[in-house]
Amino acid sequence: MKLVVLDGYTLNPGDLSWKPLECFGELVIFDRTKPEELLSRIKGASAIFTNKVIIDDSVIRHSPTLKYIGVMATGYNVVDLQAANRAGITVTNIPAYSTNSVAQLVFSFILHFANQLHRHAADVADGGWTNSPDFSYTLSPQQELAGKVIGIVGFGQIGQKVAQIAQAFGMRVIFQNRSDKSHLNHDWQQVELDDLLTQADYVSLNCPLTAENHGFMNLEKLLRMKKGAVLINTARGALVDEQALAEVLNTGRLAGAGLDVLTHEPPEANNPLPTTRNCIITPHIAWATQSARKRLLHILTSNFEAYLNHKPQNVVNHPFY
Repeated sequence: MKLVVLDGYTLNPGDLSWKPLECFGELVIFDRTKPEELLSRIKGASAIFTNKVIIDDSVIRHSPTLKYIGVMATGYNVVDLQAANRAGITVTNIPAYSTNSVAQLVFSFILHFANQLHRHAADVADGGWTNSPDFSYTLSPQQELAGKVIGIVGFGQIGQKVAQIAQAFGMRVIFQNRSDKSHLNHDWQQVELDDLLTQADYVSLNCPLTAENHGFMNLEKLLRMKKGAVLINTARGALVDEQALAEVLNTGRLAGAGLDVLTHEPPEANNPLPTTRNCIITPHIAWATQSARKRLLHILTSNFEAYLNHKPQNVVNHPFY
C-alpha cells in the first residue's frame, strides 16, 4: 500500500518521527507539493495526507486508486467532500489536538497589549533604564486584567479553555455561540454578538469559519466594539474584513489587534495589516507547539489505523462505498 504525505514540513520540520505511519505500507513524504506536482506524486496511492494542499474534484477523478484522505488539521475545507463521497473515499480530520496551545497564544496577545513587555525590554537594552532619573518608569499604560471583560466568539473546546484562563486572571467572561451553552458555568454569561462587542475589553474569535460567518467582523461590527478594545483572532483569517480592520486600527478607535491567521496565507503583498498601527501578527503558530504537533501525529496515525480496521473515526464525509 502506498501512502503519501503531501506537505509534511509544518507538522514535522524534523523534530518528530513518521515511523508510526511507516508500518502501514510504503510511505512517501514531501515537505511541500505544488499544484502541478500533485497528480504525479499521488499516482498509485491508496492514502494521502494533506494539510493545505487542495484535493479537488479533478484530483479525485484522476486518482482511481485513492481510498483515504487524512487531513492533517482540524479544518477540512481543502478537500472536496462531495467528490470524495462519490468516489467512496473516506476523509478524516484531527479535532481537539491544539486546544491548550491556541488558548495560550490568545493570552500571549492579551498580555502583550496589557503590559507591552517587548517595548520596555527593548528600551532597557537601549540604555533607557540606565539613564533614567527614576527607579521605575513606563512607556505605555500598564493594565491589570482582573475585572476586565473578555468576549469569546465561539464556545467550543478552545473557547472554553480561553474562558478558564481568563477566569484565573479574574476577568469576567461573556461569550456568543450558535447553540445554548449557558449551563456550562454560572460565572460565564452567554450573550448576543452585538452585546458582546459593546461590553468586551478583549474580543477573542474562536469559532469555525462557515459560509454564514465569512467576513462577519466587518466595519459595522468593528465600530460596534468598545472604544479602546482589542481584537484577537486565532481561528480563521476570513472571519475578519481585513481592510476594515486596518482602517479602524489606524484611526486609534481600537487599542490593537492580535492576529495569528489571515485570509490568505502567506499574506499577499497588498495586505494592509502587517503595517497597520497596533496590529501584531504571528505566522499561524498557535497550533505549532511540539506538544500539539505530537498529538496531531498520534491522532493522524490512529485515524488511519482505525480506518484499516473498518472502524473509522473522525470521519468528516459520507462516502458512497
